[in-house]
Amino acid sequence: MAQSVAQTVADYLAELPPDRQETVAAVRRIILENLPAGFQEAMQYGMISYVIPLERYPKTYNKQPLAVVSLASQKNYMSLHLMSVYGSVSTQEWFTEGYRASGKKLNMGKACLRFKTLDDLPTELIGEAIARTSEADYL
Repeated sequence: MAQSVAQTVADYLAELPPDRQETVAAVRRIILENLPAGFQEAMQYGMISYVIPLERYPKTYNKQPLAVVSLASQKNYMSLHLMSVYGSVSTQEWFTEGYRASGKKLNMGKACLRFKTLDDLPTELIGEAIARTSEADYL
């Protein structure tokens, strides 16, 4: 899928093929169930993002809300951008070890975790990674 121009999460999900809708919706539920207080769901850069709103933190370099997690459907995979994992060496080590212990194959760039199905993800670890960083800690 080319970068989405959807303005809402509902519109974004509606434009996905049914199998992707199901997977993205499941990952979204994991995020929402574990997202610490202070973050909001929004569309940003053609992805579903979880951000600190500008009303609470307006001093960003690009004048955009500060994203902690983003979720997208790409052409050949889906991606989960875990900025809180990328931004902390100790969290990276914890996450990498947890992924290894899950028995699943980690396919991750700097912050971009790539997956093709929900079964590719250790969902409990993903939830823990989301819950691990509070708004105050992220800032």
